[in-house]
Amino acid sequence: MTLYRGRITRLAVLAVIAVALVAFARTIDWAETWQAIRGTSPLLFAAAALVNLLSLVLKGARWWVFLRPIGVASLWLAIRATFVGAGLNNLLIASGGDAARVVYVARSEKASSAAVLATLALERLFELVGYVVLLALAVSFLQVPVSLGQTRPLAIVSLAVILGLLVYLIRYPAQSGVAVLEGEGLLHRARLYGGNFARTLTGISTAPRFAVSLAISVIVWALQVASYQLTALAAGFSISLVGTITALLAVNLGFAVRATPGNIGVFQMLYVMTAVGLGLDPDQATGVALLIQAQQILPVTLLGLIASPGILGATRRLSAG
Repeated sequence: MTLYRGRITRLAVLAVIAVALVAFARTIDWAETWQAIRGTSPLLFAAAALVNLLSLVLKGARWWVFLRPIGVASLWLAIRATFVGAGLNNLLIASGGDAARVVYVARSEKASSAAVLATLALERLFELVGYVVLLALAVSFLQVPVSLGQTRPLAIVSLAVILGLLVYLIRYPAQSGVAVLEGEGLLHRARLYGGNFARTLTGISTAPRFAVSLAISVIVWALQVASYQLTALAAGFSISLVGTITALLAVNLGFAVRATPGNIGVFQMLYVMTAVGLGLDPDQATGVALLIQAQQILPVTLLGLIASPGILGATRRLSAG
């Protein structure tokens, strides 16, 4: 019954999003949007795409910080798996690319998938940490729109909660060895898997690793700001740097939840809503939003599929250990 209700809820949410996207599409002058896209500077657009690719390389390096302690020494493998995951996330509604990353590394290194999953959990946590830091800094020191400025208490509380969690993980006593649990069947395997995950998570949580990951996260989000701004400049869109930061924060509010493959449509709607709130032209903003996703999705997806063409089937065979 609970599963049935969950499916009904997801379908209802998707229906609401679909209606909102249709309503949004009807407000756009697509001829004007196409004109904005046609006038794009190829050089600046290519620069924006390269900056985005660099940010993804750094995400791979951030993951590698946590993979090394479990015996995965190859930085190239971490980067390649990151591209595979990002490429699949652009094709799937749910974040199935993250499961693919776990499978890819676990199979390549013959490592425990539970341990690899623990490293990925920390890597994804620092993606959130970087976002919250950027949000806290923006609402504290920049002249952002009132609607965004009102999130300052939430940003500060969120930052404090995350810092508390990181301190807890660092101070949690390390546990050595593998617990021997009696039993058999699916529940027994799940307990073993969960125990391995928890031991790895706390065992690799150290202050130096967290410091390096935080520094990388700040750089990654700064590169995303640069990528957005370069794309806007390429299209001749007169959005300020503060406006770009505001738009970046807005479109990534639900980065953990993907309503559509690559969040296509939802991304454009949120970007345009932010731009209109800043007094900018919605048709031009739509063109820029399409360009941003084009330089983020197309090269990343292509590289991800080239990196591992058989990974889609492999995600279905994720083992317990």
